Amino acid sequence: MNPTHRKYRATFILDNRGKEESIDQIVDGVKQVIAEVQGEVSAVENLGRRDFIRVTDKKITAASYVHIDFAGPATAPAGLHEKLRLNPSVYRTFVCSA
Repeated sequence: MNPTHRKYRATFILDNRGKEESIDQIVDGVKQVIAEVQGEVSAVENLGRRDFIRVTDKKITAASYVHIDFAGPATAPAGLHEKLRLNPSVYRTFVCSA
């Protein structure tokens, strides 16, 4: 690992309603985006489908949660948010330092 890389843990809420893509295919796409922002994925943990505590949209009350641990430059979280912003399969993204 490069000394300028930092470790991050990203939590993704994935929405595959009405799509033929499986959760694994969506995760593979997210991993490609992480590679595009110069990140290196170290671990993927699928937490399964969970109900939302606060429902902001009555059309979606539950979704699949996935943790991805990766290392990347300090600009990786912002780049990841920007690239996934318009992806309809990624409902929410949260990145924090690990």
